[in-house]
Amino acid sequence: MRTVTILGATGSVGTSTLDLVERAPGEFRIKALTANCDVERLAAAAIRTRAERAVVADASCLPALRDALAGSGISCDGGPDAVVDAAAGADWTMAAIVGCAGLASVVAAIESGGTVVIANKEPLVSAGELILATAARSGARLLPADSEHNAIYQCFDFARPERVRRILLTGSGGPFRDWPLDRMADVTREQAIAHPNWSMGAKISVDSATMMNKGLELIEAARLFPVAHERIEIIVHRQSVIHSMVEYVDGSTLAQLGPSDMRVPIAHTLAWPDRLESPMAPLDLVAVGRLDFEAPDPVRFPALRLAREALEAGGARPAILNAANEVAVAAFLDRRIAFLEIAAIVADTLGSYDPDAPDSLADVLNVDIEARRIAEARIKAGRVTIGV
Repeated sequence: MRTVTILGATGSVGTSTLDLVERAPGEFRIKALTANCDVERLAAAAIRTRAERAVVADASCLPALRDALAGSGISCDGGPDAVVDAAAGADWTMAAIVGCAGLASVVAAIESGGTVVIANKEPLVSAGELILATAARSGARLLPADSEHNAIYQCFDFARPERVRRILLTGSGGPFRDWPLDRMADVTREQAIAHPNWSMGAKISVDSATMMNKGLELIEAARLFPVAHERIEIIVHRQSVIHSMVEYVDGSTLAQLGPSDMRVPIAHTLAWPDRLESPMAPLDLVAVGRLDFEAPDPVRFPALRLAREALEAGGARPAILNAANEVAVAAFLDRRIAFLEIAAIVADTLGSYDPDAPDSLADVLNVDIEARRIAEARIKAGRVTIGV
């Protein structure tokens, strides 16, 4: 029976992971569950799965968690340090804490070895070199839970990476893939979070709408797979049935297909290298009917260019890109800026801040803090030029 820790247990990835674990009684034992401050859902999940430990990142929520778990025998704790402590020691860890707030816990999980599943983008985007070096030292295995990177992982020949010609990273194109640029200027919060294919949180839905999610996934793919970044291409695939492809030098292209449900890639990582039966219905290709592909529009989706430029420059640039984007998306969701200003704020921040490459987790976090400060200052000042 493998021990499982879920960092971010009340989010969409965390709840999908819990669903799969609970469908396989006797195979997994929950070592720890963490959440920010969703005491009700965290406590319910901990009691339901008989978890050893439950932790809230917001220490002010700890009294409520203690009350909710009274008499259950489940230990509980609160605060960022408690989350980091809970991250270590499981056989299998799901890292699904959104934002750089989860970096320290991911590093702790990797340092303790075992299998660490990366579901949030920040570890590999903002601290990719540090994450990979830590895994190499500890012997931890990193598995991707993003549907695209998981698809690539399933198709990639790690024994002979030189035989790979291209990685084809697919994306739905988001809800505005057919909108003209002038119409995109008036996009509302509600329109941006209404993804046509996936059920996701607000932040990642906006990233899909700007296609920044594909830019961040490009950086992740360059970290995870031993190919030159010039050979990683992004294509729009409206149906979200093919989750990504790997093309080989002999002309063969391997694709991973599946329903638009995060439980598919999560199930792959839970059972790896075996397979775990999941509750999803079989993929009905007859019902799908057609598979369409097209190149993304770099004019309407400048985030793609910004991400590739950050990847090519390296150093602190990916961390700055990620931090500025998080600030800009939050401002859009708060209705403080327009949709097209998101990429403009990211570009402005990248143009205003160029620190040395980070050498440690503390350096990464300092870059993240300063980039957020600069992006927020631009928003408050209203000095944003659209048309990056």
